[in-house]
Amino acid sequence: MQVLVTGSHGFIGSALVQALDGAGHRVVRLVRSDPQRADEVRWDPGVGTIDAAPLEGLDAAVHLAGHPAAPHRWTAQHKARVLDSRVRGTHLLAETLARLKQPPATLVSASGIDYYGSRGNEILTESSSPGTGFMATVAQQWEEATQPAVDAGIRVCCIRSGLVFGSKGGLLPKLLIPFRLGFGGKLGTGRQYWPWIIIDDHIEAIMLLLESEASGAVNLTTPNPVQNAEFTRVAGTVLRRPTLATVPSPALRLALGTQMANELVLSSHRVIPERLLSQGFDFRFPELEQGLRYVLDKSD
Repeated sequence: MQVLVTGSHGFIGSALVQALDGAGHRVVRLVRSDPQRADEVRWDPGVGTIDAAPLEGLDAAVHLAGHPAAPHRWTAQHKARVLDSRVRGTHLLAETLARLKQPPATLVSASGIDYYGSRGNEILTESSSPGTGFMATVAQQWEEATQPAVDAGIRVCCIRSGLVFGSKGGLLPKLLIPFRLGFGGKLGTGRQYWPWIIIDDHIEAIMLLLESEASGAVNLTTPNPVQNAEFTRVAGTVLRRPTLATVPSPALRLALGTQMANELVLSSHRVIPERLLSQGFDFRFPELEQGLRYVLDKSD
């Protein structure tokens, strides 16, 4: 296949490109800077421009680009940039693909489990209703921005990713800094559910969706979300470090800002990948300790 990838230099994008290359597919990278290689095509979502001609005849596209919600404090300017980068960029790409004489058959577009909002112990699947809050609104509008591609008959999958754990990027290395220093501990009550997935499984799931017939929302998490207190226990076990500390919720809200702390750290998403399981996907790392040991290369 010929596959277009946005966000190809990011944590997930670079792993996906490597997997696509390894499987014998041809990758075309959509990049913001002037192309430096034959496989790069320029776009500028901020001003709404994209070089469409080289995109003719693609088999599929994977859209991963978007300004990160963390670690910056949630000022009005930062929140506007987060929303705009996701919605405007996705709409531009979807419209461009839809107008091609030979559009791709498939678009896999990033989203997140924030779509559901914080829901405590409620089990959440792809059929669950949308939630409330800033990040929930972002995810909902992010997915809606793919509509031009849907209207053009392109099969669209919106991947609602949980916490993607890997050793070369993403959130995990930052999460583990206090653990390595011996100050690891639960955040707030520790009862909030964290849906997670190891980077290898995340990439394999995208590869599956590129060649499946699935469309619509697909949760990319393991079937075993864990509460923060359990994550804390397992991380301490794997790293052989104490986990006696607790960061109270008020301290997190003071440090990060109330909204950011509530939605990114203290929120609870008990998400199950119902549609991925129905596709017959076999997780290599369904359990957290097994996954962290693999990522961190720690033995018993």
